[in-house]
Amino acid sequence: MTATAIVMMLVMMLAIWGGLVAAIIWLVRNDRSTAGNQAEGATGRYSRDL
Repeated sequence: MTATAIVMMLVMMLAIWGGLVAAIIWLVRNDRSTAGNQAEGATGRYSRDL
């Protein structure tokens, strides 16, 4: 393999794994922010009360 191919492979591996980690972090943070709104009788902007 040429040096260019190795560099491109490493960059793509970092991009893929970095995107996966970022997606997991986003999902965990999003789940935490909405966990309190699921309680019965919750009020506020994001509550399920109509």
